[in-house]
Amino acid sequence: MSSSPVFSQSIEYIQKKIHDILKQVSSEDINKVKELFFQANHIFVYGAGRSGLVAKAFAIRLMHLGFQAFVIGETITIPVQKKDLVVIVSGSGETIPAVMTAEIADDLGANVVSITGKKDSDIDKFATVTLFISASCDEEARKSFAPLGTLFEASVWILLDGIVADLLKSKHETEETMRKRHATLEQ
Repeated sequence: MSSSPVFSQSIEYIQKKIHDILKQVSSEDINKVKELFFQANHIFVYGAGRSGLVAKAFAIRLMHLGFQAFVIGETITIPVQKKDLVVIVSGSGETIPAVMTAEIADDLGANVVSITGKKDSDIDKFATVTLFISASCDEEARKSFAPLGTLFEASVWILLDGIVADLLKSKHETEETMRKRHATLEQ
């Protein structure tokens, strides 16, 4: 069975949009974020909904790289403390639990990286560094090919995988060393 034209068109549209979106992310801000990873005692991630799934996938890769990484809201997560890093993914930058998480982390003396699609959002007030993902557009094609937060979430996933690759090189890790930290009891 061959794929429909809509499938092919949507893939092309999403790929082009992600490429255009990520070209706009500040390399200076990426470097600041990278420095924060190396300064942190522990790294925590947070996001709600699909943004949370992207954040969790990032935490897995951080663990594979040898960082002490945790997902906020999981029962086995340790407390956030001074000198930790909290990475929050929120398309709107206004989601109440995300804003509260940023505020509490900031109050505790942790560095906060916000990844958001809205400049000057509530979450940015507490962020050490904000990575702005300009994924909003009112094109008719977006509504058909990439509804709701698809462009933001997919762009953040690729952005974070790019950061993983950069950290991999900086830490002198390899895929083989990462594999040694990969789960062995998966079904």
